[in-house]
Amino acid sequence: MRENTPPTSDESENDRTSRRNLLGAAAVAGSGLLAGCLDGSSSETEEQNTPPQSEDETPQSTDENRVLIVFFSRTENTQAVAEMIREEVGGELFEVLPAEPYPVDYDTLVSQVDEENEAGYTPPLQCLVEDIGAYDTVFFGAPTWDMQLPPPMKTFLREHDLGGKNVVPFNTNGGYGVGSSFQTIEDRCPNADVREGFSTRGGLERDGVYLAIKEDRREEVRAEVTDWLQRIRI
Repeated sequence: MRENTPPTSDESENDRTSRRNLLGAAAVAGSGLLAGCLDGSSSETEEQNTPPQSEDETPQSTDENRVLIVFFSRTENTQAVAEMIREEVGGELFEVLPAEPYPVDYDTLVSQVDEENEAGYTPPLQCLVEDIGAYDTVFFGAPTWDMQLPPPMKTFLREHDLGGKNVVPFNTNGGYGVGSSFQTIEDRCPNADVREGFSTRGGLERDGVYLAIKEDRREEVRAEVTDWLQRIRI
């Protein structure tokens, strides 16, 4: 699995992970409306946060087409794209968080995800969407992990019925593509209208520091997102 990791420090992995989760939640809250949350799911081996609306100019989804933007973002690249989508089409953000955070150490993470994929394990989540039936369009974004959809996103698809909805995949990766991610979404949403997905290069890990979608690169990706949304007419 290839994925970007934050720089190391002298603090413990648990401290770093807890701090990142808190900072991530605060960043998402600051970017706009969050979807309601229910208690999380249970794990499974497969055989077969609501702050008030911020005072910005972001468009809001209407009663005729309520939009939910679901994302999983370990290094904040996919979160950056999720926020761009919301700036364009409005809607509510929902960050998928595993009940047990993944290791910060890259090699340990790779080993764990390989084992989860090999076993078909889908980890429990901290919470689920409170009323998935209230949404007409669901954007669904994640990085490429092990050339697949990350296990927590497979859990989300297992726990939520997206039948009858527009499902719009988006992806960030280190330059090696979406792998089987988009096909997995189609396979697990047989009764949904799965639209053309969006994929962009996020950042690569270099000397222990990951390169995020920010500054000039953020503006490049924003233009890509705008073109894609116009093309699929969402």
